Amino acid sequence: MAAIIIIPILVVAIIGLSGYLAYRFVIYDLYCKRSVNQSLRKYNIKKTPSQIIKEYYENKGESISHQEIRNLEKNYRQNEPEQFLTMYDAIREYQKDKENN
Repeated sequence: MAAIIIIPILVVAIIGLSGYLAYRFVIYDLYCKRSVNQSLRKYNIKKTPSQIIKEYYENKGESISHQEIRNLEKNYRQNEPEQFLTMYDAIREYQKDKENN
């Protein structure tokens, strides 16, 4: 008798949990990635987020690995998407200063 109630509750809980995890780790990241790419396209920026991060840190004189770039890209993409525009502006300023000197 208890199995009649417990089994459907467990099935619904498993489906709900798997749906939440799929959203949190896959769909949300894809949505954030699409949003960042649209913002870059809106401002006619031809670089990818990873290229922006790599060039920004190279201009600062820091060498970071590909894995660190991927981690930073995901963090910025999900938590601080405006960082890409800020870093791109810093790259442009660095290039202007470099050309003027």
